[in-house]
Amino acid sequence: MAYHSGYGAHGSKHRARAAPDPPPLFDDTSGGYSSQPGGYPAPAADVAFNVNHLLGDPMANVAMAYGSSIASHGKDMVHKELHRFVSVNKLKYFFAVDTAYVAKKLGLLVFPYTHQNWEVQYSRDVPLPPRQDLNAPDLYIPTMAFITYVLLAGMALGIQKRFSPEVLGLCASTALAWVVMEVLALLLGLYLATVRSDLSTFHLLAYSGYKYVGMILSVLTGLLFGSNGYYVVLAWTSSALMYFIVRSLRTAALGPDSMGRSVPGQRLQLYLTLGAAAFQPLIIYWLTFHLVR
Repeated sequence: MAYHSGYGAHGSKHRARAAPDPPPLFDDTSGGYSSQPGGYPAPAADVAFNVNHLLGDPMANVAMAYGSSIASHGKDMVHKELHRFVSVNKLKYFFAVDTAYVAKKLGLLVFPYTHQNWEVQYSRDVPLPPRQDLNAPDLYIPTMAFITYVLLAGMALGIQKRFSPEVLGLCASTALAWVVMEVLALLLGLYLATVRSDLSTFHLLAYSGYKYVGMILSVLTGLLFGSNGYYVVLAWTSSALMYFIVRSLRTAALGPDSMGRSVPGQRLQLYLTLGAAAFQPLIIYWLTFHLVR
């Protein structure tokens, strides 16, 4: 037993002195990094290594170039599709206005009965822009009138203690939806009546949007003078807009092509024009009567 005890003592000391370190579980790959206290690599050196490695990799450069090519190609496709459905040059034509044109056009919308020449003017088979031709339709007045109508509707609802974002949004969306439906109905009517003309969707949108001017005047008069003033101005602006629509559509858009058309075709053309004009007072009243109390 004494021998065994001595052997154990000497053996323990020998193992403590001569036992080698255990082998590492993973290979040491930190030779390429700058170490910090605690054994962690320096972040700046790590980022610099990754960036240099990425920029020096031919496959990465090819991938970046290919991605840029795809992005550029996608951008060209988006612009191509946008120009396919909406012609920017044609849209610019309807916003080519100035202050003099806007003032005269507003006067024509309110009092069109003394206007004599309703023909759209052309220069080398190209219609003159609105700022050079009072009879040319534009989208500037309908757009600004729509915005003004929404603001006026909000003020009217606020005066009546009925304002809320939901109600104002409903007024704006309803007014816009009626114009869209009117334009679609006119396009369908032109197609069914086989009317050949230079009328485009922008033309119809412009003529349909002129009703906002009468709506503004009616609501504003109703707020200032009550329901009696509202109905008087409503009757005046509605009749003026009907006269304006009939003369503009027949003379500026449908008139020249109707010379060689048969009698049934001319009747369909006339009914379509009168129907579009007669529809205006109904829409104006429907979109404004609830704003005046």
